[in-house]
Amino acid sequence: MTRKLPRVSLDRDRWTAIGHHALSVPFWKGFARVLVLCLGMILAGDILCHLIAESLWFSALGYEQVFASQITIRVGLWIFSLGATASLLVFNLRQARQRQYREPVMLSAERTTLPALVRYLVVVIGLSVLMACVLMQTGQTAFQFWQSSAAAPPQVLLQLSVSSLVALLRTAVLWQWVCIGGFTGLLIANPSLLFAAISVGLSLGMGLIFSSHWTQVLAAFQATSFNQVDPIFGRDIAFYIFALPVFELLRFWATATLLTSLLGVLLIYLLSGNSLSQGGMPGISPPQQRHLYGLSAGLMFTLAAGLWLDRFQLLYSTQGVLFGAGFTDSHVDLPARTLLSWGGVAIALFLTWRTCFWTKSRPRYSLLIMLGCYMGSVLLGAVILPQIVQSVIVQPNELRREQPYIERSIALTREAFDLGSVETKTFNPTAKLTPERLKANDITIRNIRLWDTRPLLEANRQLQRIRLYYEFPDADIDRYTLKAESNSTTATEKRQVLVSARELDYSAVPQKAQTWVNRHLIYTHGYGFTMSPVNIAESSGLPTYFVKDIGTEADAGTLQTATNEIRASIPTDRPRIYYGELTRNYVMTGTREKNKELDYPSGNDNVYNTYDGSGGIVMSSYWRRGIFAAYLRDWRMLFSRNFTTETRVLFRRQLESRVQTIAPFLQLDREPYLVAANGMPPSDTVQQPGTLYWMIDAYTTSHLFPYSDPGEESFNYIRNSVKVVVDAYNGNVTLYSIDETDPILRTWQQVFPGLFQPFSTMPPALRSHIRYPVDLFRAQSHSLLTYHMTDPQVFYNREDQWRIPNEIYGEKSQQVQPYYLTMKLPEAESEEFILLSPFTPVGRNNLIAWMAARSDGDSYGRRLLYQFPKRELVFGPEQIEALINQDPIISQQISLWDTQGSGVIQGNLLIVPIDNSLLYVEPLYLEAEETSVPILARVIVVYENQIVMAKTLDQALNGIFSPSDQSADAIVRPVEDLLPLRNDSE
Repeated sequence: MTRKLPRVSLDRDRWTAIGHHALSVPFWKGFARVLVLCLGMILAGDILCHLIAESLWFSALGYEQVFASQITIRVGLWIFSLGATASLLVFNLRQARQRQYREPVMLSAERTTLPALVRYLVVVIGLSVLMACVLMQTGQTAFQFWQSSAAAPPQVLLQLSVSSLVALLRTAVLWQWVCIGGFTGLLIANPSLLFAAISVGLSLGMGLIFSSHWTQVLAAFQATSFNQVDPIFGRDIAFYIFALPVFELLRFWATATLLTSLLGVLLIYLLSGNSLSQGGMPGISPPQQRHLYGLSAGLMFTLAAGLWLDRFQLLYSTQGVLFGAGFTDSHVDLPARTLLSWGGVAIALFLTWRTCFWTKSRPRYSLLIMLGCYMGSVLLGAVILPQIVQSVIVQPNELRREQPYIERSIALTREAFDLGSVETKTFNPTAKLTPERLKANDITIRNIRLWDTRPLLEANRQLQRIRLYYEFPDADIDRYTLKAESNSTTATEKRQVLVSARELDYSAVPQKAQTWVNRHLIYTHGYGFTMSPVNIAESSGLPTYFVKDIGTEADAGTLQTATNEIRASIPTDRPRIYYGELTRNYVMTGTREKNKELDYPSGNDNVYNTYDGSGGIVMSSYWRRGIFAAYLRDWRMLFSRNFTTETRVLFRRQLESRVQTIAPFLQLDREPYLVAANGMPPSDTVQQPGTLYWMIDAYTTSHLFPYSDPGEESFNYIRNSVKVVVDAYNGNVTLYSIDETDPILRTWQQVFPGLFQPFSTMPPALRSHIRYPVDLFRAQSHSLLTYHMTDPQVFYNREDQWRIPNEIYGEKSQQVQPYYLTMKLPEAESEEFILLSPFTPVGRNNLIAWMAARSDGDSYGRRLLYQFPKRELVFGPEQIEALINQDPIISQQISLWDTQGSGVIQGNLLIVPIDNSLLYVEPLYLEAEETSVPILARVIVVYENQIVMAKTLDQALNGIFSPSDQSADAIVRPVEDLLPLRNDSE
């Protein structure tokens, strides 16, 4: 007998839904895991490709140890900071979850009133906004370091403070307010989950910030003593240069991490137990209070340590009449910050005691009173009292009170900018120049610069560009020793020249021709350079060229030289420029025959070439190709059939990027300059050295030298301790240490042994081209405007304040920039290459002094300051410009040119000291509206009581010193009515 089973009614839709739910939850969990795993593998692969590519790049240059040290410290700092931040945040999150209210708690009637609800909401929203601001500032800091290049020097770290958070809110734009509002809403909705996400983000951000400060951490561990202490704390200067930035970094980390932990934990407690829906919370439980006391104690210790570190910031105070700690800083601010720091420690110890030895007593009011008294003390000691002392005690007797501090500021500023070694001499001008004295100073006369860089560059672009994709980014002044012509009485002669590299500017390639093949395989390098003497022009007024063009029909590809003597003096046999100022893209060389590199144009055709240098990295295998495809984000490299086993990839070819990747702790001069020389000998890595080299001046700088006034600079300590040489063909980078006394350089020599080569090992052919750098000279000149005054009373009264004079260039007024001259200094025996800058007094236009920096031989780096007698009136550039422009004949001629379709450009006015006299020389250029090619039209020379305008410098000098030989075209004008100018200058 069969038994019938009861019929069960099934709800098909219900069971289908249950089945889908049962399948969907594991599916989505598995999918998420696979997705995370794939993303992790992609990220790990990308990081691995980056490390391998960077390692190969450093190895190709011979700097494997530099890369190993860099990557070790950066990874170590990233892991340390990420681990420490995550551990602290996760620990506090777990503690908060254990101590929070898990179930709703019945509230008393007094906690459910409307005022209580309003207070509760204000506290919750206020804490949420505060936490959002803290995280936004921290996130912006991390983003700035992530966005900046890894080769860039570390930025100044902005500490978290009340003022910085207020400034953030004050300057916040719409999207920032939206982020703050959204964050506040999410935090109130689920504080525990969001705090976990914050822990991950903040940990990653701190890892990024710490790893970006690897140079500061490395330098702190290998710091070299300055053997000089500050006058307030008695600490070695090395503490401020090397150690203080690391302490500030730790302070930033502790403040951000502990403040985030405290705010996050407090919000978790306030919002736990469904408190928001109930309209209030039952209060902070004893376990929660212990937790909050512990976090508050840690934050208070951090604030106390910050106040202790803030004492050192007084050495950079701008309060009062000097830079650095003055009377008020030393007698009020310093003791106040010290007491406030110890007061913060006392409060932190009290909070620690409450954390460790908890009792049921409620010291709420006593704690609030303590904190209120402390905040009042901060306001009184750090704000009110210093202002009262400064106004009541210091300002009525300011000079007497501040005199010892002014002396410190003067001495340490002069030390930091290396002004103490400037030799001061008196220059008493005389009117004793004669034709015989001019002939004796023939080398100086023949090297007076008549061509400024701007008109010469414009002429180069019109006459020497050859093709639109060539560009002359700059023209640099240098000097060369040339073989003299056969009719000369000497075997060689020194000539000052302007050298301009003909680089390839790929952005100028026609848009339709900007293909991947052209960008990376064909247009790979620039070709050659131009060299022009600074003092002469062709009969048409166009520049004269010692070196020009890219060959002729008979000898295509050969740079043309003016004479055989120049060809024998200047090497031009390897003119290709693969590394330069405009070479920002990566290229591949040594590709298949059909894709050879464009070498240079020849008539209507192009000549092609295959790179045979040692630059770049050989992509000898497919795995290397894959690595660089990932590293350069160029997947077409994987599928290109143009590569061979000899193909090289050349990247990071731009000079600044190339050098700073190796030595990011150096600040580079803004004007690298090209040198043509048979410089480097062959080596194991470079079989065929180039003949074109970039020379770059590199500086060790700091903004933390005590009492040193930075003026308008971003640093207050600078030394030109390194000369960098980059082979324009092979890309090799060599760093030469030129100032072994610099403690910052000696620190980096300890950090990276072998990175810097002794200056004595620089080849003589290159050593003869080093020059005192313009950026350093400009910074020292600007500092000298004030800090040549070493007497405190004179400094206080600014009795002898100087300024950089102005000149007319074109039709606009601009400051006179430092300029190079080949001249004989008053105490020198022969001509030399110097950098010169004139000075005038503030409020007057007469010349008061000029400073020269020497560049040749053993005299390199010596600076001399020549001051004119106080009672002697010496015309300054503005007065000379006025004499020229007010002369009726000269101004009439200039106006006539202007009305004939040509623009007149007044060039740089040069003051040329010769013996104990001064020549003023200014070129005039004409630029036709149709051609835009400037020509040297006239030369104006002013000496004593005469102004001469002639076609050439020789004619102008003859008009003054040899009237019988003067040209008929020369305009010779006497200087009359000097009294108004004299009165204006006094």
